[in-house]
Amino acid sequence: MTEKKKKRRKWPWIMLAVLCLLTAVLAWYMRPPDNSVIFASKGTLERFPQFKSQYVEPRDVIVWMPLDYHNGDSVDVVYMHDGQMLFDAEATWNHQEWRVDEVADSLLQAGLIRPCIIVGIFNTSDRLTEYFPAKTWQHVPEAERQDVKLDHLTADAYLRFIVEELKPFIDELYKPLTTRDHTFMMGSSMGGLISLYGLCEYPQVFGGAACLSSHLSMAHLPGGLDGEAWATGFREYVGAHLPEANSSLIYMDHGTEDFDADYGKYQQPLDSVIRDKGWDGTHYMSRVYPGHRHRETSWAQRLDQPLLFLLRR
Repeated sequence: MTEKKKKRRKWPWIMLAVLCLLTAVLAWYMRPPDNSVIFASKGTLERFPQFKSQYVEPRDVIVWMPLDYHNGDSVDVVYMHDGQMLFDAEATWNHQEWRVDEVADSLLQAGLIRPCIIVGIFNTSDRLTEYFPAKTWQHVPEAERQDVKLDHLTADAYLRFIVEELKPFIDELYKPLTTRDHTFMMGSSMGGLISLYGLCEYPQVFGGAACLSSHLSMAHLPGGLDGEAWATGFREYVGAHLPEANSSLIYMDHGTEDFDADYGKYQQPLDSVIRDKGWDGTHYMSRVYPGHRHRETSWAQRLDQPLLFLLRR
């Protein structure tokens, strides 16, 4: 066999090897995010996989600490929902993040907020039912709730998990400041609803709630719920169960794009309910961010505002 023929026979194998290599590289690049590994750009993270509960399904919990934090430091605690979306865009399904570590670190370095740790509570496949304010049904006409399986609304169990199981664990392990004036809750969309609901249900535990892009329209929820009826019901629930005026801190906001474009007409009457109860501008803030969308990148852009509102020195 001539040398020329030998070289011709090698080419298909070389091309196949190159093709396999390119396929492997492409598969690695297009791989789904591995949220088993989450990194912080600032500070440190400690993760507790599959934190068990007698009330809800296990889920991961991740705790962010400033770089100069020492166990037992006198720090506030902020509990945040959708914990897997907070710190590392490489580990999220949409490659977006709240940039919690960067924003909190910047505010702390500038001396603008009190020292704090942030507890990220991962969501599960039950996110909608765990974050849906359960007792809203008491303020919805019977005709609009007769087909709703109320035992599927598990927000009360989710809050019991946080208050009775997770908070004692955090208090014991990290020894932060434990009173209500140093304990807060924050979330977006459905996480905004459960944050305000949590403050109403446990005003003795939480001293404030930050609710970004709260899903006040109740639209696009499963189970055939009449969004308008449930949105009105939630507003009535809040009016009936708010803590004493100015005894806590409540921050609410929304953008003007995507789902947020619908929120203004629901936020304004809720603002009226809260202010009519005597809440002043020092303890209740409601803001609109033109051009902001219903996504983590927008929440990251304005995260400094709720953190300043809850933790300002």
